[in-house]
Amino acid sequence: MTSWCLDPDALRGRIAVVAGATRGAGRGIAAALGEAGATVICTGRSSRNRSLQSDYDRPETIEETAELVTSLGGHGIPMVVDHLDASQVERLAGQIRDAHGHIDILVNDIWGAERLKGGPSEWNTPIWRHDLQKGLRILRLAIDTHLITSHHLIPLLIARPGGLLVEVTDGTADYNASRYRISVFYDLAKAAVNRLAFSQGHELAPHGATAVAISPGWLRSEMMLENYKVTEDNWRAAPSPPGFAVSESPRYVGRAVVALATDPRRERWNQRSVTSAQLAAEYGFTDLDGSRPDVWRYSQAVEDGDQDVDPRDYR
Repeated sequence: MTSWCLDPDALRGRIAVVAGATRGAGRGIAAALGEAGATVICTGRSSRNRSLQSDYDRPETIEETAELVTSLGGHGIPMVVDHLDASQVERLAGQIRDAHGHIDILVNDIWGAERLKGGPSEWNTPIWRHDLQKGLRILRLAIDTHLITSHHLIPLLIARPGGLLVEVTDGTADYNASRYRISVFYDLAKAAVNRLAFSQGHELAPHGATAVAISPGWLRSEMMLENYKVTEDNWRAAPSPPGFAVSESPRYVGRAVVALATDPRRERWNQRSVTSAQLAAEYGFTDLDGSRPDVWRYSQAVEDGDQDVDPRDYR
């Protein structure tokens, strides 16, 4: 593992697109790219102008994300886009081409189905009892959006060698392969995004570009903090399951993306499916509090029946 320190100019002059940058991992990734000096085009439906309808009725906006990017030393650009609408994404590609000519980093973090997947009481509902329209909407939001985005934006990513495509999902390909995840629809959505990184990596390699699937751990997103009635400042006081003690801020997975983007040998990760913690172990970056949480390794220890597992040993 190499030592790590924040370099505010590591990605200066690089052009990044974070699709789904309004909140959660997307905002954390955009912010981390801003920390490293990148120009970050932040896309999503939740805007101050309310021109598009999000699946969430929440206060976060892409303008706030862009402003955060700029305040951290990068250059944030908000773009209102519905990634299920191919014409809007095609228009976005044209605007980026005209303004910047290319993309160095493309992050597919579009999700929007957190409410559709339901809470724990609704998990494990078999497909014949699951609301079909909700299930199909989960797949559209999780998969179609990524395909549409890649179709229109990858030509800008391969305009010059060295491009990085990041697919954000939940659980690595290895982890998900032997575990049922919440429902048939959720399970398929998250497995499919891992496979997207694999298949797109196959197509990108001849162009000198790299595709990687990254899974954050237990993410302290805005929605998660609200669920436990805490803030980022006092989250450790949350009445929550033990695993929450190994949770991570959205900036952690963002720094994972930065580590890949600044690695001149990043092609060694092509087609891989990894966690933010695995990349932290490789590159040495930390979360905002200086720790390196690894909830996936913690969860594995619990599943293996380790009676003495202590969450403090996994951050």
